[in-house]
Amino acid sequence: MKQLSPQKKVEKKVAFVHDFLVAYGGAERVLESLVKLDPEAPIYTLLYDGDVMNGRFAGREIRTSFLQKLPRFIRKRYRWLLPLYPVAAEALDLREFDIVISSSGAWSKGIVTRLRTLHIAYLHSPMRLLWDANEQYLDVVRAGGIRRFFGRILLSYLRVWDREAADRPDVLISNSEYTRARAEKYYRRDSVVIHPPVTLTSNKEKKPAREDFFLVVSRLTASKGIDVAIEAFNKLRLPLRIVGEGRERNRFESLAEGNISFLGGVDDAELVSLYRRAKAVIVPSEEDFGMAAAEAVSFGTPVIALGKGGTMEIVQEGRTGEFFGAATPEVLADAVRRFLDRGEPAYDADKDAAGRFSEARFLEAWRDTVRKGEADHLK
Repeated sequence: MKQLSPQKKVEKKVAFVHDFLVAYGGAERVLESLVKLDPEAPIYTLLYDGDVMNGRFAGREIRTSFLQKLPRFIRKRYRWLLPLYPVAAEALDLREFDIVISSSGAWSKGIVTRLRTLHIAYLHSPMRLLWDANEQYLDVVRAGGIRRFFGRILLSYLRVWDREAADRPDVLISNSEYTRARAEKYYRRDSVVIHPPVTLTSNKEKKPAREDFFLVVSRLTASKGIDVAIEAFNKLRLPLRIVGEGRERNRFESLAEGNISFLGGVDDAELVSLYRRAKAVIVPSEEDFGMAAAEAVSFGTPVIALGKGGTMEIVQEGRTGEFFGAATPEVLADAVRRFLDRGEPAYDADKDAAGRFSEARFLEAWRDTVRKGEADHLK
């Protein structure tokens, strides 16, 4: 990234840091846009799985932490490595760089940089497992008895580390107003908001006819409310298609009845087709931003979402979708019925969505942030 300092022309050495490259989701899609700020800069990450990335970031230099040297069977069970993540982040050697841009839902904001280095952190979320869902996390990992006792001690230690780590970036960027409010509460730091971009596009001019199915696009983890959507659609007996992979897939499939199908990971062309044909997209969990909702409204598809979190900055109730008030199957089912009663003509496409969530807007906002950060860093 070539930047002009107020004093002279200099070429800045840039690096990107991302928590993990072991699964592909919204954060990784955002990273694909973010690294366009400097096509030659390396990407640092704690763990990397080239098979899962499947050509994503091809041609990029990927530099990993010491955790990458562990046996593969341990790296695949990365929950076991939780106590080591702060050490691994702090051990990344970034001394050669003038600007470091971290993309973090957890650990990357805690990197240690030299005094002259400008560190700008893009915060996807303060860690829920530490701040507002710690007991729920212990439930998910089935920690009971003595394991729960020591688990609480570990999470307390990590909470102290996380709070300190949040002070390290010179500039903090949040992905939504909701994340900004959480960062202010837990980290006592203000931040600037830059919404992530929607990079899915369609070359087809003619809009396909809506079909009868509803759509969920999500990682299949316990925190995403997929079981709530499954139970609701089991009751409704309406077609539901679920896109995504995750460690809870087998359990979710065991809960689902015949009207629910699991499509796994799909390529971008198929995902666009599903968005354009779905009757509505279901977002059953509290999201810090809500990439699936942003992608849906960008294609003119209504969204039925839990009325909490960053999704409320994307969906306009009664115009581009409906909200429901509690993450329970009954309340979600009521919202779906309300949506069907209103009928598709009641929902207008968000004509501004393509501009609000464009990659060009995202990159220009980041270039402005880097320029301002450099100027302030020199003072």
